[in-house]
Amino acid sequence: MTTTENFFVTALPPFDFDLSSLIFSNGDEQIRRYQKGNFWQVIRIDNKLSLVSVKSVGTVEKPKLFAELKTDCKPTGKDKENALKAVSYLFNLDFDLAGFYEEIENDLTMARLTNKLVGLKNPTTQFAFEALIDSIVEQQISLKVAQSLERKIIKKLGDTLDLEGKIYYAYPTPRALSTVSFQEFRNLGLSERKAEYIRNIASLVSEGKLDLEMLKCSRSSDEIIEELDKIRGVGVWTAELTMLRGMARLEAFPADDLGLRRTISNYYCNGRPLTSANARDIAENWGKWKGLVAYYLIVAEILGIEK
Repeated sequence: MTTTENFFVTALPPFDFDLSSLIFSNGDEQIRRYQKGNFWQVIRIDNKLSLVSVKSVGTVEKPKLFAELKTDCKPTGKDKENALKAVSYLFNLDFDLAGFYEEIENDLTMARLTNKLVGLKNPTTQFAFEALIDSIVEQQISLKVAQSLERKIIKKLGDTLDLEGKIYYAYPTPRALSTVSFQEFRNLGLSERKAEYIRNIASLVSEGKLDLEMLKCSRSSDEIIEELDKIRGVGVWTAELTMLRGMARLEAFPADDLGLRRTISNYYCNGRPLTSANARDIAENWGKWKGLVAYYLIVAEILGIEK
């Protein structure tokens, strides 16, 4: 039996929910998607699955979200409290953009872009494990191919939530991925090397030898990179991408990313090729906001906003 609970969520202004959800417009409707003003995703709360749907009922300057939580069993008061926290974390609702906008004013290019993207906040995965595994999948292949592989992994290996005959999928748990055979990974389209990396990381997490949720609370970004870099298959680019997507560390800057370098070049260097070192030199001007600036540039390019 499907149980539905509703609640409201507030956010620090400015926050543009529709703009911040735009990146999920091409998502899989059985996993995570934004469509016609509504975002939905399966979340995991104390090992129980729920489908959360979110839409804006406020404005950019007075943001307010309406959330609907659907489960196959009646949620407790604690479940609803944790669901609210999960939604807040997914969209970084407690993050204050004011400091970012103020410090970026002297960068004319970025100032113009932020004026057109007011209220854009970068989304974060519910758990850092998901961001790390996706970053492994995305190594040295196109984003389009990687996203196809990620959907296959979730639908083949993730837990399912059946709500009145409609099936939704949650990201696979570390324990689930730790037991997948190399051949199963290969059947999904992953290389044997990536399969090895993923299974090793999943084993470390499921056995309690790697605590990614605790690691994201570290004061030092360098410390996080150093710890992640010790793991087989994880280099600086993978660590930085994980920090940005799964740990809300907005200072993380994956300069080795070819797509990001191209985007920076389009807005700052008239399209000339950039090395990782070139990109990091430019990013120094953005201080602790390097990763957030990178995200704004990517969204601006997606929307076709000129410099």
